[in-house]
Amino acid sequence: MFMFTIFFIVVIFFIVKTFIVVPQEYAYIRERLGAYRGTLEAGFHFLVPLIDQIKYKQVLKEVAIDVRPQVCTTKDNVQVEVDGILYLKVVDAYKASYGIDNFFLATEQLAQTTLRSEIGKLMLNETFSERDKINLSVVRQIDEATDPWGIKVNRYEIRNIQPPKTIILEMENQMKAERERRAEIITSEGEREARINRSMGERQEAINLSEGDKAKLVNEAEGKALEIELVATASAKGLKAIAESISKSGGRQAVQLQITQEYLTGLGGIFAKSKTTILPESLANIKGVFEGISKVTSTFPGDSSNPTTEPKKKG
Repeated sequence: MFMFTIFFIVVIFFIVKTFIVVPQEYAYIRERLGAYRGTLEAGFHFLVPLIDQIKYKQVLKEVAIDVRPQVCTTKDNVQVEVDGILYLKVVDAYKASYGIDNFFLATEQLAQTTLRSEIGKLMLNETFSERDKINLSVVRQIDEATDPWGIKVNRYEIRNIQPPKTIILEMENQMKAERERRAEIITSEGEREARINRSMGERQEAINLSEGDKAKLVNEAEGKALEIELVATASAKGLKAIAESISKSGGRQAVQLQITQEYLTGLGGIFAKSKTTILPESLANIKGVFEGISKVTSTFPGDSSNPTTEPKKKG
């Protein structure tokens, strides 16, 4: 029974050492009597017992390495604590196994030294705004350095940049002052724009008012000129009509009657408005008034008769 157990154990041992299954996204390095014999990819493989052995097992999937925090000095001599994450992938299992002893540790240390070099090229403010540039530069340099190891560095991401507390306080004060300055500038620009708008509005208002006054004066002047012209035309037509009427038979007598009537109407108005009226002596004689009117009307053109001269009698 004991021998059967030993035999069973030996069989199981040989089966384990003879048949091997490699998982997907893995690569096994096989050695025969201590020498590299080949790389076993995913699938079922047969080994020679006690001669072949699996020396290394490499993961071909992308792996994230946590780069530990470290203190870096910027170009303006400010010490900041920086940490990040490095993403890499084994592309050649043979180089990753025999090119370096521990490529994870070596890649992490290489990332730290490269990051310190890149941070030292930048000012403190630039380290916050140039993260993408730093990441690309670190990836490029690490990828070139790890190529002999069969490693492909895909990307590097800075996780945190932590300046000293005093620097953080100074930066906060600076940002506060900058915000206040921008607020004052924006306020002053708004006030300037408002003053400009008000002045332009007042200027346009004054122009509109002046143009309105100008148009009003022009219209009034044109209206007065047209009124004068119409009055003059009407007066001329009236005088022409009067002259034509006087030249006709009986026109002189009608004019005399009209003048006499207007004279008496005006005189009556004077008497009605004033209690005491002083008149020339010649006007006291009403007969003399009518004789004076008759003399005036006798001088109108178109009237050949002389009212003061009687026709001579034939003897």
